[in-house]
Amino acid sequence: MEEEARKLFEEGIVKKLRSPGKGELSTFPNGTKVVFHYRTSLCDGTVLDDSRTMGGHSKPMELILGKKFKLAVWERVLITMKEGEIAEFTCDTRHTSLYPLVSQSLRNISVGKDPLEGQRHCCGIAQIHSHHSLGHKDLDHLQASPQPLVFTIELLEVLPPGSFQLDMWAMSDKEKLDLVPHIHEEGNVLFKQGKIKEASEKYYNAIACLKNLQMKEHPGAETWVKLDLMITPLLLNYCQCQLLQGQYYEVIEHCSSLVFKYEDNVKAYYKRAKAHAAVWNENEARADFAKVLELDPSLEASVNKELKTMEERIRSKQQEEKGRYKGLFDFNTRPATATTVSPA
Repeated sequence: MEEEARKLFEEGIVKKLRSPGKGELSTFPNGTKVVFHYRTSLCDGTVLDDSRTMGGHSKPMELILGKKFKLAVWERVLITMKEGEIAEFTCDTRHTSLYPLVSQSLRNISVGKDPLEGQRHCCGIAQIHSHHSLGHKDLDHLQASPQPLVFTIELLEVLPPGSFQLDMWAMSDKEKLDLVPHIHEEGNVLFKQGKIKEASEKYYNAIACLKNLQMKEHPGAETWVKLDLMITPLLLNYCQCQLLQGQYYEVIEHCSSLVFKYEDNVKAYYKRAKAHAAVWNENEARADFAKVLELDPSLEASVNKELKTMEERIRSKQQEEKGRYKGLFDFNTRPATATTVSPA
């Protein structure tokens, strides 16, 4: 214990044990998954982040050791802890310079945003020396003036390699690419079972996985195009789920992006037409259905059925509105005669 503390001190890290853990210290081979809560503070006690409250809910952090996490000091201190242990680590600036970027990503994740938002095509060191705002005043200040930080960590769980399924973010590019067909099939099975919401989540996750890979490629390059062709059927399946869940404007947005790139994509026009019809965009729906017939005349029966349904809905709506406003602007109708009541 004292030897480990001395090594940490020489590396610019001071450890204070707050509560001892249980059992033996793990050997932490690469691939080990560690689950922990953390609180990050300035040396004056100002709290920057707390996993128990970030984003309005308590969600522990998970790391796969050996995956080159951007904040290497977390891996360094975690391997000195036992499961259940709570400890405080004061780390000098050589270990904390990248924390603003890590914190920005974690804050984005906690509110459902893209973790890489604001960090496109720029390495961590370049980010530090740029004048680009991270969107948080405290992080901007810390980025401009790096300083020591205090990490209070509670190690909740240590899972050896092979005892858990890797989260997508922890996978290599090849692992992600190999996983997508399985997620796609899982989505198809759920869709056939009528579990639309669950199926849409599967398709969404597969799309996100491919988008993550595509982001590393130059738009229009061969690999980028191949990934886009893999994304397209997944996005169409996702749109079908969203149609069934009434998310019509989202369907219009996604299908519009598809037909912008692939002008002969019949399914995108067909789904967009149905979404337009659902939100009373009659002209847009008719234009899209006409494009569907132009691209694939064999769909005439299906298109005619959809057009008939749309026309019936429009007539029904017109009748409803006619009845609602009947007599409202009829100036030939005699106004009601007011009755005067004499005071008692």
